[in-house]
Amino acid sequence: MERQNNQLSFLDQLTNDLGGKRTAEFFHKCDKYIPWDDLAEPLTDMYANNTNKGGASNWPVVMMVKCMMLQRWFNLSDPMLEEMLLDRLSFRRFIGLRIGDKTPDETTFVVFRKRLRKHGHSATLFNKTVEILKQRGVILEEGTCVDATIIEASRGRKRSDGTSTRDNTASYTKKHGTTHHGFKAHIATDRNGIIKDYRFDTARVHESRHIDALIADERDSVWADSAYMDARRKERLREQGIFCGIIERRGRGQKALTAQQKWHNRLVAGIRAVVEHPFAWMKNAGYRRARYRGLGRNGMDFALHAIAYNFKRSFSIQQVMA
Repeated sequence: MERQNNQLSFLDQLTNDLGGKRTAEFFHKCDKYIPWDDLAEPLTDMYANNTNKGGASNWPVVMMVKCMMLQRWFNLSDPMLEEMLLDRLSFRRFIGLRIGDKTPDETTFVVFRKRLRKHGHSATLFNKTVEILKQRGVILEEGTCVDATIIEASRGRKRSDGTSTRDNTASYTKKHGTTHHGFKAHIATDRNGIIKDYRFDTARVHESRHIDALIADERDSVWADSAYMDARRKERLREQGIFCGIIERRGRGQKALTAQQKWHNRLVAGIRAVVEHPFAWMKNAGYRRARYRGLGRNGMDFALHAIAYNFKRSFSIQQVMA
């Protein structure tokens, strides 16, 4: 069964208004626009809650989901998240802890992510987020923008026995003549920049390998840079009545783009630029390198960043819609 928090004390009421105004306003938006119970409900199968077997009660799932989001919004490691929950009243109030309650520690966060990964619930959480935003009319059904970014990983070091500490699930790729090592995140967004779908793969896999899966449900238009241009894909989209907003490249033997191709590319560049926003937000929030070893762990970390971005991006959209 889930742990039960202490009752609200006089000290809790006395300190209820303490904390930074900006943080309080942000947390107010989170609780206003994110249906935490709906988001957490599909994850309850991770716990049997069989009290006959004894053992400690699990932390509330809603609380743990909020902790995962705090980490991504504020760029916190597991030890730092534990420290912030012990130190900041606003963080404690946000996740539902009273002053006298015990605090989840860094091991708790590790175990929770392990449970998420074991049950395949990083995808469950992401899909539930998209479902919620679609129900609220936040996600536009007017085209899909596609892009990818490299998530750098440590190249490791040589051990004395000749082996290496390098993560074998990461790989090498070249971009603009520079060698990169790590993973590659592929996303599909709507015209508002909300991430509708994603794929997380090793870095050597080319962008074009995942675009067809990412746009499978699109019926209006597809927007992407020239890395995704393929004559057969372009023709297939046109046959389906879907506008092909993919940056044109020179064909074989073509010395320069035609005037029509240049006009097309200017149109596409202005629209597809929105797909860069999620990656820019993640990197500004501190997500510049892979934090874990293994494709699965890092794929889940990216999914959680995508969820955190989607909800934060949706706040301004829902405020305009209200």
